[in-house]
Amino acid sequence: MLTSTTTGIPTYTARRIVSVSQRGSSRPVIIETDAGYFFTKLRGAAQGTPALVAEIIVAGLAEALDLWIPSRVLIDITPTCQCDIHEDEFMDLLGASYGINLGFQYLHQARDICADEIAALSEQFVCTVLWLDALVMNVDRTIWNPNLMRSHSHVWVIDHGAALPFQYRWSTVVEDSPRQSKYPMERHIFWHRANQLDVWDTRLAAMLSRSVLQSVICQIPDCFLQPLLSSALTVERRRQAYGAFLWKRLKSPRPFMDPWFNQKQKSSDC
Repeated sequence: MLTSTTTGIPTYTARRIVSVSQRGSSRPVIIETDAGYFFTKLRGAAQGTPALVAEIIVAGLAEALDLWIPSRVLIDITPTCQCDIHEDEFMDLLGASYGINLGFQYLHQARDICADEIAALSEQFVCTVLWLDALVMNVDRTIWNPNLMRSHSHVWVIDHGAALPFQYRWSTVVEDSPRQSKYPMERHIFWHRANQLDVWDTRLAAMLSRSVLQSVICQIPDCFLQPLLSSALTVERRRQAYGAFLWKRLKSPRPFMDPWFNQKQKSSDC
C-alpha cells in the first residue's frame, strides 16, 4: 500500500521479508511490497537511524552530481509482516525495526564491479565520486570495498551509511567543525586516479547550491531524526544543522581538498 509522506519519498508497507542480504554488517533485507522488491536497511541495526540519514543525504547529493544512485523509498514494517527468516538474532533486529525503514531500488542482475572496469572508469566519474566522498567524509570506499555495482550498463554508487560521522557526536560540533574535519583521501580507491580533481572541484561545488542542499535535507523523515535530538532541539533545527554543516564545508577553499593539493605539490617538487 502506498501512503503519503511530506519528505517527497514514497512509503510502502512491507508485505514479506524475503531474505537477509550478505552485503554489509547491518544485515539489510530484501522486502516484498505492493510495488515490488526493495533492498532495505533497518532502523534497528547497530548504526541506528544516523546511517539512514547519511544514506538519504549522500544519495541526494550524488544525484545532483549526475551519479547513478538507486532510488529510495520508505518501508513501513509492522509486527504483522510475514517473515521467512526465523533466526533468533534476526528476529531481535526485526523487532527493533518496526516502523519506518529505508528501502532502495532493487538492481536486477547487479554485480560488484571488477578490476578491469574500475580501471576503465572516466576521469569525470573518478573525480566526482572521490570529491563527494571527501565532502561527506565517507571512508567506506576502498580498493577492498569499492561499493560500486554494475547493472543495466550503468555503474551504480551505493552504500553511504558510514558518511557524515559528525552526527554521532553532535555535542562536539562547533562553528569551525565543518572546516576542521579531516578526510583520509589517500585511502580512497580513486586517490591515485583523480589527476584533474582540482578542475572538477570547482565544477562540482557549483552543482551543489544552497537550494540543492535544502531540497536534500528536506527528504529526511522526522522519525529518523527524532532519536538524535537532545531535549533542547526540534526536529527542524536538527535537520537544518546538517545543511549548515555541509554548506560551510563547501565554502572555498574546501578543506577536504588539502591532501590532494599537498600531494600535487610534493610531486611537482620532485
